[in-house]
Formats: sequence, structure tokens, C-alpha cells
Amino acid sequence: MEGTETTTHALGTREHIARIRELNDAFRMTLIGGIVVATPGFRGLDKGARIWVLHQLALFTSFEKANDPYGEHDFGAIQIEGSEKIFWKIDCYDKDVTFGSPDAADPKVTTRVLTLMLASEY
Repeated sequence: MEGTETTTHALGTREHIARIRELNDAFRMTLIGGIVVATPGFRGLDKGARIWVLHQLALFTSFEKANDPYGEHDFGAIQIEGSEKIFWKIDCYDKDVTFGSPDAADPKVTTRVLTLMLASEY
């Protein structure tokens, strides 16, 4: 039907990966539509640093083959000047957050989880 969005994609196709990337980018930029988890080290940063990192997360565009081999925009690193490097990662789970999503391109069956951590905690 014209004007109706479909989330049915053949797994691994360009369209499927583009949809995952689109959903990951939307979640990363807004923090809406998933769960955000922060490690003790990240939570231990001062409030100003945490806010700055979240702002940089929303603006992040440094996707390269090394940190984004599948083109899904699901990982990155943010350097706090003169301080810690922060890793962030988006993982896609089923709606119960028990197993991996059966289709990360379909938000009806996927819960996105964004983890923020100090690189030193990895």
C-alpha cells in the first residue's frame, strides 16, 4: 500500500542494513525507543562530562570500516579532551531483552540497548 511503511526486509540486504542503520541512528541521536545503560565508570564522571558525551553521541558521524564493519552504526568512541575515552555500543535484543532480536530492522520485535562505558572498563 502506498504510504505504508514496511519493516519486512530480506536479512542482510542493503535495504535491511540501511533500515537497521536508520533505527540505530535515530535511537543514538534521541535516546528514544530503547534502553540506555551506563557502567559505573561512566556514571562516575561529573555531570557536565556526561552531558557533553551525550551531546557528542547525538552528533557522532565518525563511522569507518574499523568501527562499523557492517554499516549498522552500532559502535563508536568519543574522546573527552584530556581525559577518558568513552565507548558506546547499540545491541539489538528481542522484546523481552533475553535473546538477540530476530530482525533488528523491525522495531516491533526489537529492543535497542545503548551501553556507555569508559574504554578502561572494557
